[in-house]
Amino acid sequence: MNPRRRYPGGRSTSGPWKNRGRSSLVTRVFDSWHDWTTGRRELALHAPSVSIERLDRSVEFARRFHGNQRRPAGEPYVEHLLEVLEILVLGAGIHDADVLVSAVLHDVVEDTDCTIEDVWAEFGPRVADLVAWVTKPDPAPGEDPKEVRLRYLRSIRSAPQEVVSLKLADRYSNVQRLGTHPRLEKQRSYYRETCENVLPLAAGVPWFEEAFSSWRDSYQHLDSRAV
Repeated sequence: MNPRRRYPGGRSTSGPWKNRGRSSLVTRVFDSWHDWTTGRRELALHAPSVSIERLDRSVEFARRFHGNQRRPAGEPYVEHLLEVLEILVLGAGIHDADVLVSAVLHDVVEDTDCTIEDVWAEFGPRVADLVAWVTKPDPAPGEDPKEVRLRYLRSIRSAPQEVVSLKLADRYSNVQRLGTHPRLEKQRSYYRETCENVLPLAAGVPWFEEAFSSWRDSYQHLDSRAV
């Protein structure tokens, strides 16, 4: 498998939120798909061409590996996965089935004992490649974890557009309620990292560019340089 393989097309730039004004993007929080019953219903409504059966399998697969894992604010991890899916469908208007399946699975290799080979066997090579792209590598012995993280973020600049969209949706889910993180210093460092390394990825990408610009402005109080 070549995790840097490029795949053509499949990306939609239309969607129900594409033409909203900046104020709408600031207040728009994607958190309505708390459970798969809701997500399933909304997906059938807004992306009827996408195979619900494949998404059913990906959600069950993710639940099995993530188990009782929770986010820093305490919510079940699966809610983050469904938020990323919601952002891609309702925000960016992306209906590429492989990208949506990969959204549900995007953390399963990085955060559980699942392997890329497991993903490949269950969902095929393209999904495995997309998940491989967005899986942050573990530091080698003696490597600085911060440098590894920065190198990983920079590598996305040369990624296929589908991967960029996945990463942007993942990060937008993480930052849309950044103030709920229990540590203020983490809020500030994550804000700075997002502005420096993720916002450039959003430049020129429909919907995401304006969404992240509005987010940056609304969370500007976390800019440690202004403190």
